[in-house]
Amino acid sequence: MKQLSAFYLAILLVVFGLEGCNAQPSKQGQALTLITSVPLPDVSGRIDHLAYDSSTGRIFVAALGNNSVEVVDLRTSKVVHSIGGLNEPQGLAFIPDQNVLFVANGGNGAVDVFNAATYQKLSSIQLPGDADNVRYDALNKKVYVGYGGGGIGVIDAVTFKLITDIKLQGHPESFQLDIPVRRLYVNVPGQQQIAVIDLDKQLVINRWKITEAKANFPMALDAVNHRLFIGCRHPAKLLVIDSNSGKLMDEIDTDADADDIFYNPTNKNIYMSCGGGYIDVFVPKDNNTYTLLEKIATHSGARTALFIFPNNSLVIASPKGFSHSSEVIVYKSK
Repeated sequence: MKQLSAFYLAILLVVFGLEGCNAQPSKQGQALTLITSVPLPDVSGRIDHLAYDSSTGRIFVAALGNNSVEVVDLRTSKVVHSIGGLNEPQGLAFIPDQNVLFVANGGNGAVDVFNAATYQKLSSIQLPGDADNVRYDALNKKVYVGYGGGGIGVIDAVTFKLITDIKLQGHPESFQLDIPVRRLYVNVPGQQQIAVIDLDKQLVINRWKITEAKANFPMALDAVNHRLFIGCRHPAKLLVIDSNSGKLMDEIDTDADADDIFYNPTNKNIYMSCGGGYIDVFVPKDNNTYTLLEKIATHSGARTALFIFPNNSLVIASPKGFSHSSEVIVYKSK
């Protein structure tokens, strides 16, 4: 029994040792430099998406497992408020014109609207369930929210009223607005497809099947060069797709459990945050093909992020682990 206990102890030491090796984020890289990390001492469980208020330097963090949104002042590197009483908050959108924060709750499907100055709830829009990713169309003052078994709810950003909803064939994960061509591209991983929505007609006009990999969750868009960047988990790949035709242009192996991708229009780099414990940075070889530049160590489970443009900062949300508390980690793009 003592030998058996010693064996299990050795296994545990190996597991904790591996976690410890990945406990400190990389400070320096070719593409990103670690600036700071801000502890979230009262947060436990999974962390989902983020939003940013450029006028105040605040970042909003959807602490899904904590049923709260944590408000972090990046100028002082401190948590300044916590919005509690939520129901598995997932997606966030800050609307600067109204100075409000939209919070999509996965637990009950409610989209709550808060005054971003006082943190008081102003309204709540009920969707059928599992309210998830949120995007804001600043030109047309509309908020788009993915929800439930398959739909995008369209909400008036001024009146907070539901305008319409667009039906899909499965639950939507990440989606991107392409305002110049009046399209919306939606990852529907359950169907291994990208749904293409006409924003004027408010309906699906095309469905592009993904055959190279499954579990297409994160998505980024280069609207100028008409390229979609899709992260798949099985197997772990980055797909580069022509947003005009749906044609596959390139595929690259990545780290595991990607949940966010961002395109930097300044240097054309792509940043993918992976729950396997890395930020994968890709650089273009030409307009159609990319290559992995480097892998920057973060923490296991740190898979959601936000790229702040034009500050050229990448903020990673890291949940509590064996050797570290929950925190947001801030990198500067070179």
